[in-house]
Amino acid sequence: MNQWALQIDRITGDFINSFSVLSEEDLNWKPSPEVWSIAENIDHLITLNKTYFPIFAKLNKGNYKLPFIARFGFVVSFFGNMILKSVQADRKKKTNTFHIWKPSKRSYKKSILGRFEEHQSKFKQEIHLVEDRIKENAVISSPANKNIVYKLETALDILVTHEKRHFEQASEIYALLKNKKGMSG
Repeated sequence: MNQWALQIDRITGDFINSFSVLSEEDLNWKPSPEVWSIAENIDHLITLNKTYFPIFAKLNKGNYKLPFIARFGFVVSFFGNMILKSVQADRKKKTNTFHIWKPSKRSYKKSILGRFEEHQSKFKQEIHLVEDRIKENAVISSPANKNIVYKLETALDILVTHEKRHFEQASEIYALLKNKKGMSG
């Protein structure tokens, strides 16, 4: 099992173990309109990760086309490092996401946790399928903007780190919810 799969398993367990005790209402609770609920954080991860799957498929078929800018190693490194730094879990600075990755609904069923677990399994499979491209130092574009380019390996680091960031964000919402309801634990 690769390093990303192990981290994905850990993150999946964290989400399930932390939030499966919550009701549908609690999963959708928001401290304010501009803050995402736990369910919205989960949907965002599913939505964002899935946008990479067609890129992975094209890489494996050998028909993935990169923009001209991807020929410049310093640009590839710059974007990769910048984005990886921006998704760190400490979240001192709030970042906005691209529209294509925003949560799709305002309210979610409790089954969002099961969907997340299924998605994480698929995500690991997708990563496994591109492992050879990682060894080849493949470069990809962001699904949100073709001129944002980074190594595939860095993209996977970004995606897993991003999941950790959103677990932390969801945990903060849960702490606020517990405080509001006077819950213990």
